[in-house]
Amino acid sequence: MLDAAPHPIARIENLRVEFQTKSGPVVGVEDVSFEIGPGETVCVVGESGSGKSVSSLSLMRLIEYGGGEIAGGRLLFDRKEGGEIDLAATDQSLMRTIRGNEIGMIFQEPMTALNPVFTVERQLTEGLRVHRGLSRKEASAVALDLMKQVRIPEPERRLKQYPHELSGGMRQRVVIAMALACKPRLLIADEPTTALDVTIQAEILALMDRLKRETGTAVMFITHDMAVVAQMADRVVVMFRGNKVEEGTVEEIFERPQHPYTKALLAAVPKLGEMSGTDLPSPMRLVGQEGPPPEPIPGTQEVLLKVENLTTRFPVKGGILRRTVANVHAVEDVSFTVNKGQTLSLVGESGCGKSTAGRSLLRLVEPMAGTVDLDGTDVMALSQSGLRDMRREMQMIFQDPFASLNPQLPLADQVAEPIHNYGTAKGSAVMDKVANLFDRVELPRSFMRRFPHELSGGQRQRIAIARALALNPKLIVADEAVSALDVSVQAQVINLMMELQAELGLGYVFISHDMAVVERVSHHVGVMYLGRIVELGPRRAVFEDPQHPYTRALMKAVPIADPRRRKSEKDLNFKPIPSPIHPVGYEPGPSIYREVSPGHRVLTSDSGY
Repeated sequence: MLDAAPHPIARIENLRVEFQTKSGPVVGVEDVSFEIGPGETVCVVGESGSGKSVSSLSLMRLIEYGGGEIAGGRLLFDRKEGGEIDLAATDQSLMRTIRGNEIGMIFQEPMTALNPVFTVERQLTEGLRVHRGLSRKEASAVALDLMKQVRIPEPERRLKQYPHELSGGMRQRVVIAMALACKPRLLIADEPTTALDVTIQAEILALMDRLKRETGTAVMFITHDMAVVAQMADRVVVMFRGNKVEEGTVEEIFERPQHPYTKALLAAVPKLGEMSGTDLPSPMRLVGQEGPPPEPIPGTQEVLLKVENLTTRFPVKGGILRRTVANVHAVEDVSFTVNKGQTLSLVGESGCGKSTAGRSLLRLVEPMAGTVDLDGTDVMALSQSGLRDMRREMQMIFQDPFASLNPQLPLADQVAEPIHNYGTAKGSAVMDKVANLFDRVELPRSFMRRFPHELSGGQRQRIAIARALALNPKLIVADEAVSALDVSVQAQVINLMMELQAELGLGYVFISHDMAVVERVSHHVGVMYLGRIVELGPRRAVFEDPQHPYTRALMKAVPIADPRRRKSEKDLNFKPIPSPIHPVGYEPGPSIYREVSPGHRVLTSDSGY
C-alpha cells in the first residue's frame, strides 16, 4: 500500500500540544506521528480525552483559538500549487487561504458549526465566493449541485431555509457539503456521524467514501465507533492519553490487534446478533473483569406500565392570526406494556416520535388522547398536584446530560435537589443518601464538590442516573442515554443501568437508535416509524425474525465491525420518510396488528412504508 503511494498529502511528525491552565500546563497530545496519502482514509480512534480532536484542530491551526499551543513537532502539508509547507510555522493569513479551500473540516456538532442567522445558501456560497472567486449566480448553482450530491430532498427549498428548520441529519449533510464545496485536498471529519441514526449514518459514510474515490481527497476520519472504522478505514491510528499506541491497516487492527488498549476497544463494541439464541438481556463482560460472566436479568411478569392508544400531536400555526393550519402527528395510536424489572426499547430514526412518546408518558408533553396506567394509577387523569406526587414514581434520563444539569450547582446539590423537593429525607440523612447514590453509580465521593463542566460525558451521564434514582422510582424513561458516549464508557453505563435494574426491580423505557445496544439491554422491542409502532415483540423474536419491511431496513443499515463485510451504497435503499404533518381535520385510521408468534405483533394497516 505504502510503496505505491505517491507523496503523502499530510504528515504529522512528533506533534505536541499543550494547554495553559491555572495549575500549570496540561498536555493534550504528547507525541503523535502519522501520514495520510491521496485517496486514503485514515481513521483516528480512541476514547474522549485521548487527543484525537486536538490533533485535527492543530492541523487546521484552530487550536490556538481554543487556548492550546503547538509546543513541538511539524505538520507538513502538500499544497496544490507551491509544494510542501509546515503548517505549524505558517502565519494565520496564509492559513485563512488554506482553511476551507485546501483543508476542509466537518465538525462534530452540526448546529454549532452552522450560523443560525444566515440561510443555508448564504453559508454554502460564502466559501465558493471567497476562495474560488465565483459570482453569486455561479456559486448558487454549485451550492444546488452540492445539495443534490449529499442527497438532501427538495434542495431548492432547503437552500432558502435556516439551520433550525432542518433535522439533525440534514444539518450534518449541509456541513459535509460545505466542507466539500472547494474540493479540498484533505478532509478532516471529526465524529461526523455520532449523533445520527443508523440509516442516515450509513448513507453519509457511503457518500463520503464515494466522493473520496471520485476526487482523490485524503480523509482523516476521527471516531470512537469501531463499526464505522471497519466500514471506512484504509489505515487505523489508535490513540490513548495523547499518544499513538498502534497503527496498521484496517484488517491488521481488527484481526490481529497488538496493544491491550486496542483489544479493549474492540471487546467493548456491542455486536448485532451476538445475543442470538438467548431470551434475556445480560450485561457485557468488561475489560479486566474477573469472575463468572454477569447474570442475565429475568425481570417479572407483573405489569408496571400499561399504555393504550397514546396519541400526541403538535399544532402548526400560520397566517396573520396564528391559527392552527395543520398538525404534526408525532405519536399516533401507540400501545404497549412494561413489566416490573424489565426493559422495553423503542427504536427508530430521528423524527419517528420515540422521544415524544417517552415524554408523553411523563406528561412532559401533554398527549391528545390515550391512557397511561402506572402501577394502578391513571396518569392522564391526575391533577397538577397529583402529577407532581406521581413524578416520584417515574423519572427521566435525558439525551444530553450537560444540558440537563445546572452548570452553577455542585453535583451533590443537584443529586440532592429531588430529595429536598419531595422531603423524602431530612438533615444529615440527605447527604448520606447522596453519598450512597454516588457509590451506586461508581463515582468517587470526592466528585460531590465538583461542577458539571469538570466531568467527562460518561461521568455526567452517571450523575443524571444518580439524580433519577434519588426518589426510588419504579419506572425510568432513558432517552438516548448512551448515544453520545464512547464505546467503553457506554458499556460501563449500560452495565450500571442493568445492575440497578436487577437490584431495584426498575422498569425501563429505553429510547435509542442503536440496534446493537437495544439488543443488549431489552426484554421487549417496539420499532417506531412515523409515530406508530410498526413491530412489537420479545427481543429475540424481533431481532431474529423481523417481519416489517422497515425493521428489516433498519437491521440492514447497522454497520458491522468487520472490514471484510463492508456495505456498499447499493445495499442501502431507503425511502425518504414522508411528512408527519397533516391538515386539520385529517383523521388517520387505527393501528391494526397481526400476531406472528406469541406476543410478536406487526402493523397491518397501511402505515406508508
